[in-house]
Amino acid sequence: MEAWLHKFMDYLHTEKGLAKNSIDSYRRDVISYLLFLETRHVSDLRKATDAEIAQYLYLLKEKGRAPSTISRNIASLRSFYFFLMREKAVDRDPSIHLEIPKVEKKLPRILTIHEVEWLLGAPVESDAAGLRDKAMLELLYASGAKVSELLSLNMVDVNTDLGFVKCSNKMRERFIPLGKFAAQTLEKYLSQGRSEFSRDQGEQALFLNHHGKRLSRQGFWKLIKKYALKAGISVDITPHTLRHSFAAHLLENGADLRAVQEMLGHADLSTTQIYTQLTKLKIRDEYKKAHPRA
Repeated sequence: MEAWLHKFMDYLHTEKGLAKNSIDSYRRDVISYLLFLETRHVSDLRKATDAEIAQYLYLLKEKGRAPSTISRNIASLRSFYFFLMREKAVDRDPSIHLEIPKVEKKLPRILTIHEVEWLLGAPVESDAAGLRDKAMLELLYASGAKVSELLSLNMVDVNTDLGFVKCSNKMRERFIPLGKFAAQTLEKYLSQGRSEFSRDQGEQALFLNHHGKRLSRQGFWKLIKKYALKAGISVDITPHTLRHSFAAHLLENGADLRAVQEMLGHADLSTTQIYTQLTKLKIRDEYKKAHPRA
């Protein structure tokens, strides 16, 4: 069974072009299921039945797993068995009747314009680290890129003269316009900061750590937490908060929904429409605060 797990991971990476975080989630879910099968003395995937899957999901529920976690496990198992059927590793798909329950989506946390300004103003541009951190935060908010996309950028992916950044994965690429503030801070970092980190002339990564290597997600996570604290932002924020804020602020100021969808790289417009709910809530709150008979 372990061999099929590795082949499934390769399939997700090479054919589906999924990001590392997504692949890691699939891996955890499938490993958890395979370990459960071992406790049931099922050593051959062809012998796993609908009953095993049902009992596995019931076990997750008994352990107090969140509905969103159970839904994700169902999606992972359905993808796993789709792959196994395609490869003729199993004769039937015991997950075929599983339905992914609808999970109520929580509205994402967004920053106010003032909070964004405080956060972007937190890095001190007196050294290479400050220049890099300022450029990363400005670019993240200007482009709405995912943090994985930000950190995977290479030097050739940004053009400050024309004002765009290219975000890509194995499936597609998209060009996102940059504002003048992001372009200026990037130019400053490239001309004055990046060389302080560089140890290898062949390194193409845009954002480097102190060892001259590509900055990691963990490294960036620590940075954004540090600057949020410095900016006096009391609520918990993540790198994704700037992506949410980018989308919501564009829509608040009249941007076209489909244009925002394209910039975010959403395959489905309904994913982008969640941000319109945030703007409606803001309008309602403003009405309640300002209208004398609200």
